[in-house]
Amino acid sequence: MSLSNKAVMITGASQGLGKALAEVLAERGARLALVARSAAALEEVAARARQAGAEAYALSFDVGDKDAVYPLAGAAHALLGEIDVLIHNAGALGPTPLRSLLDTECEDLSRVLDVNLMGPFRLTKAIAGGMALRGSGTLVFVSSDAAVEPYPAWGAYGVSKAALDHLARIWGAELAGSGLAVFSVDPGEMDTPMHRAALPDADPSTLANPATVAARIVQMLERAPQIANGARLIASSWTVSP
Repeated sequence: MSLSNKAVMITGASQGLGKALAEVLAERGARLALVARSAAALEEVAARARQAGAEAYALSFDVGDKDAVYPLAGAAHALLGEIDVLIHNAGALGPTPLRSLLDTECEDLSRVLDVNLMGPFRLTKAIAGGMALRGSGTLVFVSSDAAVEPYPAWGAYGVSKAALDHLARIWGAELAGSGLAVFSVDPGEMDTPMHRAALPDADPSTLANPATVAARIVQMLERAPQIANGARLIASSWTVSP
């Protein structure tokens, strides 16, 4: 599937993997709706995409705010028309330094779930209906190895990502035969601001470059019609072809 001229929404696009995805997709000729809370940082990413020749818009919204989701979907539609690809990349760790579940406040868990789970649920509801009516579209849920491994002190984040994985599986099962492609992807440990906030003493040389991971995810998008609906893909084991 060619991504040229496709309308792509990326949440969490102001830094890390989201920023890297914007750069690779701009090179592919996609039209971009870039979403994050930080307006200034987001506009810098959009400006770089425009310098690469892409149509790109910075949409400063909080996907964890239920009242922001439909205005966000409406703004993206007004700028780009129907969304062809929706990448749920925005994520929240909860308070850092990370803490055990016994020391996690209910409000902190709720916030992580709002961003990492409820945000993708609400935004998918707002956008996937139009995809289903057209019989085409791709939904991508960015997961984590914390979704399957019980890392101590990563409880809030891990619970949210485990639920996100299963949300993707259910969307995949319910949308089977509709023409939509649905999958989640574990990007692995990357050298990003989020990882540095969680593990400030980690050696960056042991972490993946977000640009490398983004290139793999974009190739997944290009092959989305061949991916089993609801599949959970691992970026590090995805073979990038020329």
